[in-house]
Amino acid sequence: MSAVRRLATLIVVALMLGPAWSGSSTRLVGQISPGPLARAHQDLEGALKCTKCHAGRKEAMPANCLGCHRDIEWLVQQNRGYHAAREVRAATCASCHPDHAGQNFQLIKWPDGSRERFDHRRAGWALTQTHAEQDCGDCHTAKFQVSPAARLATTKTPRSLTGLETTCTSCHEDVHRGSLGTSCSKCHNAGKWSITPGFDHDTTAYPLTNKHAGVQCDKCHLTPALATRRDDAGRPIPVYRPVPHQSCAECHRDPHAGRLGPTCTGCHSTSGFRLIDKQNFEHDRTRYPLTGRHSAVRCAGCHRDFSAPELKKPAFQTCGTCHADAHGGTATLAGKPVDCVQCHTVNGFTPSTFTVEQHQTAKYPLEGKHRTVICSSCHRKEVNPALASRLGSAKVIIRPAFGRCLDCHTDLHGGQLAGRADRGDCSACHKLAGWTPSGFDPAQHAKLRLPLEGRHREIGCRDCHGADRKGLPPLPRSATLGKAGFLFKVVETDCAACHTDPHRGRFSASGQRAKTAGCLACHNTATFRPSTADVATHKSFNFPLEGAHRATPCLACHPEMRTAPARRSSLIAGGGAFSELRYSARTLCADCHETPHGNQFADRSDAGRCDACHGTDAFAPAARFDHNRDASFSLKGAHEGVPCNRCHPTVTRFSDPRRLVYRPVSGKCESCHAGKETR
Repeated sequence: MSAVRRLATLIVVALMLGPAWSGSSTRLVGQISPGPLARAHQDLEGALKCTKCHAGRKEAMPANCLGCHRDIEWLVQQNRGYHAAREVRAATCASCHPDHAGQNFQLIKWPDGSRERFDHRRAGWALTQTHAEQDCGDCHTAKFQVSPAARLATTKTPRSLTGLETTCTSCHEDVHRGSLGTSCSKCHNAGKWSITPGFDHDTTAYPLTNKHAGVQCDKCHLTPALATRRDDAGRPIPVYRPVPHQSCAECHRDPHAGRLGPTCTGCHSTSGFRLIDKQNFEHDRTRYPLTGRHSAVRCAGCHRDFSAPELKKPAFQTCGTCHADAHGGTATLAGKPVDCVQCHTVNGFTPSTFTVEQHQTAKYPLEGKHRTVICSSCHRKEVNPALASRLGSAKVIIRPAFGRCLDCHTDLHGGQLAGRADRGDCSACHKLAGWTPSGFDPAQHAKLRLPLEGRHREIGCRDCHGADRKGLPPLPRSATLGKAGFLFKVVETDCAACHTDPHRGRFSASGQRAKTAGCLACHNTATFRPSTADVATHKSFNFPLEGAHRATPCLACHPEMRTAPARRSSLIAGGGAFSELRYSARTLCADCHETPHGNQFADRSDAGRCDACHGTDAFAPAARFDHNRDASFSLKGAHEGVPCNRCHPTVTRFSDPRRLVYRPVSGKCESCHAGKETR
């Protein structure tokens, strides 16, 4: 028989016998009870109370246990808690809660050895994360015993293990005031409350980025601007949806008071209010649009301190409000200082926008090539530190000297012209329209030792005066040419100083057949060929051209001209050589013509000179021969019209069939009229 059944039998017997069964009840109890009850069950002590727990007959003891422990009964009925587990329900209460072991006996036999080692998963509620770090009494305390089981408990103690709920809000305050429901685990876990692994704000219509990601929820969802309601305790209820978020101004105060429009994201981002997004910021919406180089300036370059309101709107009416005068007050118009915009733009400090037309109002108007010169060529930077200190940070000379060309330009001719009345000023020979060609014209050159005429007018200045002149002797090494490589006082003035003389000096002023004009006696500067020597010129050569000689080409008398080769240049160093053209003197007809008369007239006093009988117009007839005057036989009467060859026969002893016999011829009549009657 089990101990329980034995105990029940004894109790029944005692009840049947009554007080007469023994002298004292204490002795009876001592004989019936296995031992004193635990302190929690002391109100059940006594033999008459055994059936409170130990039911009679065949009832199971757990039924009476649950009769007192109504909270456990309710949990089992709700299939909640440790006692609702199948293996626990199959066991008896006494298997885990034995009694009769004394007042200090612990009624709970913990399945894992102790309360601290109890695996809370057995109760249907696993302890994880921060819950696992808590002591049992931190949760199993009266303030958290809100379950219906707590109201059914027979005894209520602060350390009761029943009466807790599994919802978060049964222990924790719902800071959302029910606006998000009761299932906290949708967003939170048992870790830190501020971390919401189950919720991603990116899935909402307004993802949280950068600085917004660290903002507390109530900053946005409990703001007075949302007109929040209050719960029964008077606490404000957060608003989670809908929350207006179309513009930043719905949460943030607009420090610009609407001057820049409602779209804050045009300038700012969630990375920080003082971090300006230059790519999206539209400075054109302000009163000072940023253009040119200003568009690349850092915001802090003008807005130096965003925390100081007086510096958020820097002055911009003039360049001088931001920029120091780079010219130190030397940049003036009409004697008055001007702002930078008069000469510069925001696209860059250079080039200057001061136009040529504006420059025309200055003391030195720009003309010719000066109109295309860049400003810095004249308005250079001062290199002398003592002078530059008065010109501002730019060190630019705004008003350079301009009285003479040499104030700006170096003397490219090495001072060769410094002795002139104009001290070699460039404008004497050059114009503002261009440095070349020189303005020194043939009319001015005519005042020098060599006037420019003919082809010489077409020759470039450098062809005679340049260091690189071709076909001419090199310039003296000792000559000062200047950077231009130009020598003005050249030694060549005679033709033969530059050109080859094919006559070997015979006609020069000191030559064998000297001509005062030298080459120009027969040539001019327009062209070397043909010669300008004409009939009139030929008189000076002691042989006037008359009659048929006037139409005779030069080559007919001067055969050396036939052998003169063609030459590309007549310059001394031009290459090639001329054959000598001597043009020997010819004064007699026989120097050019062969006589058809042989020596018939050799014994005459004039030695048979052709011009004694013939003129230059034609060889025949002999216009200068007078038969009555010059011959011994006068032609009179019928003889006057007789042809010459009737009296002067042709003889075959001469090779020239045209030769006639003029001497000796008989003057007797019968020499011509033989056998005829003379009348």
